[in-house]
Amino acid sequence: MNAEAQFEQDAGLSALLRECKVAVALPPRFQEGVWRRIARLEQEPSGFAAWWTAFNRWIDAWLPRPALAVSYVAILLVIGAGAGWAQARQEKARVSSELSSRYVQSIDPYQTAR
Repeated sequence: MNAEAQFEQDAGLSALLRECKVAVALPPRFQEGVWRRIARLEQEPSGFAAWWTAFNRWIDAWLPRPALAVSYVAILLVIGAGAGWAQARQEKARVSSELSSRYVQSIDPYQTAR
């Protein structure tokens, strides 16, 4: 499509848009509501503070009772600590075995690792 044809098409569309008249009334106090939302958005924090506020709202919505929230957090901490302990135990066993093999090889280089 060349530029002249594009301009003609845009001119026709512009003419149609100018002819179109919308006769819908705005709801009552519409402008006041818009300014109220703008003011609320300007007052809301940004960055990490906004994320933290949203997180707190989410927690308040999902866990309205503080006792229930504390029990959920306690259960999740116990599960996390248990998983971390099991992972650390496996890693400690692996490292201990590897270090034992290295020690034996450092004393007797012809000793094969098990």
